[in-house]
This record gives sequence, structure tokens and C-alpha cells, in this order.
Amino acid sequence: MEKTSQSGCLCANEPGVAPSFLVRGGSLGGAQTWRIPLKFSPFILALVIVVGGCGTDTPQAASQGQAKPAEPAIPEEIDLAAKAMLGSGTQVLLYGDLAKNGKQEVLAANVVPKTPTNNLPGTIVTRAVIAENDDGKWAEVLRCDEHLKNQKGYLGLTPLTAITGWRLQYEQSEVKGLELYFTPLKGATDSHVLPIGVRYNPATKRYQSLDRSYEHFLLESPSMQDARSILR
Repeated sequence: MEKTSQSGCLCANEPGVAPSFLVRGGSLGGAQTWRIPLKFSPFILALVIVVGGCGTDTPQAASQGQAKPAEPAIPEEIDLAAKAMLGSGTQVLLYGDLAKNGKQEVLAANVVPKTPTNNLPGTIVTRAVIAENDDGKWAEVLRCDEHLKNQKGYLGLTPLTAITGWRLQYEQSEVKGLELYFTPLKGATDSHVLPIGVRYNPATKRYQSLDRSYEHFLLESPSMQDARSILR
């Protein structure tokens, strides 16, 4: 009985396996037997190539050769606006209709790179801003540096002491828009405090912090001494 490989491909090095037309050609006599290989040599060469390739993992090789798609470039206008707010080392995290209010916005930050001394989870930033495009002009609508602030003052729940580093977490909701969570950090260790939630308030048309239930907006304060959790 003739052997075949497990994949169903004919293997050139297994005994008793040969193309059918060569087997039949053995009964045609010496001269005819020699003419058949010469006439069909291109076909035999192609068959040997196919058989030799049997069992190779060509899909995997093809997938490994495919280059990863390049990340979409940040539009120059967005990049320039972010750098104007925070300097040349600014990283654009998100842009678009972030607040779901029909206006173009950009979320940018000075991100602390990961190092052996900075192995905290999440995105660690020293400063962050949200800027809004209003008739072609970019203006800050939210700033995170040593404190959390908007156009009206300091956000509710912002720490009274200056903060030099924050863990920034964010997600985009199709209903509520951009939701941000700022966790103040102390040094290179996690302080294990609750994050401060911030979201766009359609009623006041600005970003405000949320109470500890993350359901109610808090009023801002014009000064740090009066920054308290006042329900809106």
C-alpha cells in the first residue's frame, strides 16, 4: 500500500509514491520512457516544488511578515495646541468631541515615562489639560497641575496640599462624554486615596468634579481656602 503524509500531500522521499503518468510510462518501451520526462520536465519541476512545500506553515510566515499598521498621526493643529498649553514634551491622549457638546477638544498631558522607580499602574502625569476649540481659538477648560482647576476656580475635592504627580484614568462614554479620574500620588508610592471624578456638566457647560458617589457635580471655589465639597 502506498503511503501518504498526514496532511494528504504526496511526499517525495516516501517509497512507492510517484506521479501516475510516470508509472504508466514504464510500459511504453525504452525510447518512449525517456521522452516523457523530457517533454513534461516543467510540469515535474512544478510538482516537486508543490510537494516540497507541503506541511510548511505558510500562513504563519505570511502573518509574521506583515508589518503592524502605523498609528494615525496627530493632526498638526491638535499637536500645536497641546504643546502651546504644556510645552514641547506634551503627549496628546485623546481628541475629538470629548464632551459630546459639538466642540473639538484635546486631552493632553506631561506623561511620566515608565522606569524601575516608576512602576505604578496607569498613566502617571505631572500636568494635564483639556483645551477646547472655540471659533478657531484654543482655550483651556480644565487644568491639572498641583491642583484641579477650571475657568471658575478650584474643583471640589482637590487636595489642599500641592500635588506633584497624578494617576490619570479616563474613558469615553457615548452618553456622558469623557470621564476622568485623578488620583493624587505622593512620591513614587501609591497613596491609596480615592480618585477624584471629573466630567463635563451640560447644565453649567464646563468640567466639574463629582462627589464620592460619582453622580452629583460639585461647585468650584475661587480660592484654595474655600475649596470644599459643595453640591451643585
